[in-house]
Amino acid sequence: MNGTVFVDTNVLVYVRDETEPEKQRRAAEWMAALWDRRLGRLSVQVLQEYYVTLTQKLDPPRRAEEVREDVVALSAWRPAALDVALMERAWALQDRFGFSWWDSLIVAGGLEVGCRYLLTEDLQDGQVVDGLTIISPFTRGPESIMGG
Repeated sequence: MNGTVFVDTNVLVYVRDETEPEKQRRAAEWMAALWDRRLGRLSVQVLQEYYVTLTQKLDPPRRAEEVREDVVALSAWRPAALDVALMERAWALQDRFGFSWWDSLIVAGGLEVGCRYLLTEDLQDGQVVDGLTIISPFTRGPESIMGG
C-alpha cells in the first residue's frame, strides 16, 4: 500500500453540488490536495456514477459535455476497471463486513489499485479494511494524512 487515496463518487459530486456549501468546500479542498500531490485514484464505477448523478440527479442537472470533460480529466487517475475479479473481491468483502454491494465495489476498487486510504462519507471514519483506511472528508481534512 502506498499513500494514494481512492475517492468515492460522493466526494466528486459534492465538488459540483452547490446545495451544500460546506460539504462542497471540504470536498474541493480534498480534491485540490489530491491533484497537487498526484495521490488520487478511482474506478470506472465511480466515473459512471459521477456522470449519471451530475447529468440526471443533480438539481439542476449539469450539461453532459461539461461532465464528460470532468470524466476525461479524472481518467488521469488511472481508474480501476470493473471486471469479474473485482466483483469477486467485492463479494468477499460484502460477506465479511456486511457492506452494501456498491460500497463493497468501492472498497474492492481501492484495494485493487493499492490505495492506503478510501475517501468516502458512506463508511465508518477510521475503519480499516485489509489495510485500506476509511477517511470521512467531512470529519478530517487532507492534512490529516498528507501533512500540512
